[in-house]
Amino acid sequence: MAIPALLIGILSALTLWGLEQVASVLETAIWTTLPTVLHVDPAGWWIVLILTATGAAVGLVVWLVPGHGGVDSATTELISPPLRLMALPSLIIVVVLALAGGVSLGPENPIIAINTALAVAIVSRFFRAVPQQIVLLLAASATIGALFGTPVAAALVFTGVVAAAKAPGSLWDRLFLPLVAAGAGGIVTNMLGGGLGVVTGIEPYASTSIPLDALWGACVACAAVLAGLIGVFVFPYLWRAFRALKYPIVYTTVGGLILGVLGVIGGPITLFKGLDQSAELLSDPSAYSGGQLALFTGIKIIALAVAAAAGFRGGRVFPAVFIGVSFGMLAHALVPSIPLGLAVACGVLGLTLAIARDGWIALFIAVAIVGDITLLPVLCVIILPAWLVVRSAPEMLIHTTATDPDYLVPAKPA
Repeated sequence: MAIPALLIGILSALTLWGLEQVASVLETAIWTTLPTVLHVDPAGWWIVLILTATGAAVGLVVWLVPGHGGVDSATTELISPPLRLMALPSLIIVVVLALAGGVSLGPENPIIAINTALAVAIVSRFFRAVPQQIVLLLAASATIGALFGTPVAAALVFTGVVAAAKAPGSLWDRLFLPLVAAGAGGIVTNMLGGGLGVVTGIEPYASTSIPLDALWGACVACAAVLAGLIGVFVFPYLWRAFRALKYPIVYTTVGGLILGVLGVIGGPITLFKGLDQSAELLSDPSAYSGGQLALFTGIKIIALAVAAAAGFRGGRVFPAVFIGVSFGMLAHALVPSIPLGLAVACGVLGLTLAIARDGWIALFIAVAIVGDITLLPVLCVIILPAWLVVRSAPEMLIHTTATDPDYLVPAKPA
């Protein structure tokens, strides 16, 4: 199984890279080439126009194209049952449109769905004896490794899943194949220039007042959790309000219009999935005032909730990272005695915890985004009160009672 796992990792990374390349070309055409040709400013009314048109285009695909853009991302976990191949073309179209059009969602959920569907279809054809659940695990692990450019993220996500499974062998025996897939995915992504790619000039953490820093950090992380939970609490109400409009083309168009207005208020930096925009913020932290950072944080929280509720397909982790970076920089601006790296890491930790509900991935991204491993011990303490705040709160997930759509692959009997 190591060779199939390796191949799944390579295929998953190439699929992610291809999807992002297509989205990047379309993004350049929409936001740079076309405004230049038309001699218009790609801000203001252009943002409203493009986001509204993106919503209408996504709605048309979800309404009319076979497969209907896959399953609504608002109703699915990061890893969900595999789709049939018939659903993939429409899902790919709506994801590319959302990424290129500036919607505040990342590619996480859809690209995992695409890669798991491809892996299940291929393996079931050539290796019929391999259980579908194993293939699903390998494809998801490979994609997470590719998204972050390292298998560590996948190992952290799947440690709890694998440990809870009733299977023989040690934990590392059961993690072996997922790590092969995730490692291959991460290596290919790095070779192609992907991964988190956030390079900052933040000074390494070297404080001598660690207990005080831990206290301040816990305050920042808990405040970040509460800020993220605002979006989590309003999310189901927004989802039901959009679905009251009945037709996908109507509620995604309205959602796109709202996102366009929010983009005008918050500025272009509050558009898109947020990873490049996080790097932009961190490249020159002194360039932004506390008021601007508060605006970025508030607008992005609303935009994330609207985008996720309005029928767009996408993940919520990368936008949460941007919100966390902005929130951490705001905390540093308000209390300059908090080291910038610590403040940003705590902001990212709190927001990721609130949105993704995974402590391991929150710790990993918090350290990775500032590139400072010396923060890890203090963050392991800071996350504890933050988890107590978030553990009883609802998830950012809609639980529906509808039957599974016919483009889901039924699970094989164990």
